[in-house]
Amino acid sequence: MNNVKQIHSFGQSIWLDFIDRAIINNGKLQSLIDVDGVRGVTSNPAIFEKAITSSSDYDADIRALSGDAASTEELFFGLAIKDIQAAADLFKGVHAEDKMDGYVSLEVSPFLALDTEGTFEQAKKLWKQVDRKNVMIKIPGTQPGLSAIRQSIAQGININVTLLFGLDRYRAVAEAYIAGLEDHLAAGHSIGHISSVASFFLSRIDVIIDPILEEKGLSDLKGEVAIASAKKAYEIYKEVFSGPRWEKLAAQGAQPQRLLWASTSSKNPAFKDTKYVEALIGPDTVDTVPLETIEAFRDHGIAANTLEQGLDKATEILNRVKAAGINIDDITQTLEDEGIDKFNKPFEKLLKSIEDQQEKVK
Repeated sequence: MNNVKQIHSFGQSIWLDFIDRAIINNGKLQSLIDVDGVRGVTSNPAIFEKAITSSSDYDADIRALSGDAASTEELFFGLAIKDIQAAADLFKGVHAEDKMDGYVSLEVSPFLALDTEGTFEQAKKLWKQVDRKNVMIKIPGTQPGLSAIRQSIAQGININVTLLFGLDRYRAVAEAYIAGLEDHLAAGHSIGHISSVASFFLSRIDVIIDPILEEKGLSDLKGEVAIASAKKAYEIYKEVFSGPRWEKLAAQGAQPQRLLWASTSSKNPAFKDTKYVEALIGPDTVDTVPLETIEAFRDHGIAANTLEQGLDKATEILNRVKAAGINIDDITQTLEDEGIDKFNKPFEKLLKSIEDQQEKVK
């Protein structure tokens, strides 16, 4: 069996962490669905910045939308929504087969990462504009984002919570999802159609913590902290989505908010390029994978049920890190702050590029 497709036999869905018009129009995305069993797509401002600035595929739409768009940001979302709709239509069959999959994600403006009300209002607007059942609106899991997540779920909007690094924040995100379902149910609505994922970022954790481990004489833990944190997050997932409170919602058709592993490409060339994918394969999870990592896994990845292996070791790793005086909470907050900046900068560059393109295509 195809190595990527084999992952699905262990209960994990592979989503592609990439989108552009070329792969939608040339059949590449359909091939990934058919050959590799890819079951969804995620996007972010950095991905769209590369797509729009490196291709002339968008010039005609930039020209057509320029007259009506009130701002460059509005013009961008007009371009992005067209791609998201086209990709969502390709995944209709997947979604019809399994309501937990077949989703395409579109992120709110990164400028709103610390703006609760602005995030909620834009999530509602984008949800209405895209007008596809198999779409998720991405909201950063910042402290201000928690309320926006709950409000959006309470409105029946599918949400992909992004930019998660810490275990405490992940627990708060799961709580926001459950509370949002309870709000929607209390308002007299059904909840079985609502879907959500919580995107827990991996390799960026190791990028920042590995040099600190080396300084502390803990080189044997390099490349292990992110995976250990993810395994502990899965323990939280199993705890939160069980028990009387959850069972009451499940009886009304509620779907659990699956954990999604993000940032799964290896940033350290010393690591195997499929390291983060191989380490966290397990039931009721999603892994969103860049195209090059999918191709690497297809070639030499090893699919096995690994997620719940070595849980004691994961606990030991995090305890050793703490005992060495390394504050993971501070590190994950730094990563969140940097993550916001890493999306703001390409978004600013993207808007400037669109303005330049507007001048060229007039």
